[in-house]
Amino acid sequence: MAYAHSDVARLDRFGLKARIQEIRDMLEQRAARRAVYNRTVYELQALSNRDLADLGFHRSEIPQIARQAADQA
Repeated sequence: MAYAHSDVARLDRFGLKARIQEIRDMLEQRAARRAVYNRTVYELQALSNRDLADLGFHRSEIPQIARQAADQA
């Protein structure tokens, strides 16, 4: 009987349900990172070139800065 119980526990960790949960978690993480990326791009694009220069950035660097912000989220 203990053997059957351990198989069920193993299936919970490695089975279809666990895999679906992993995929769901991964999609949630990607959505959160994408939201940070989009918000960062939007906020930086709203700044003038002079404001960006005051921050030490050029407009062409916005996508790279947004990617870094999303990676840290």
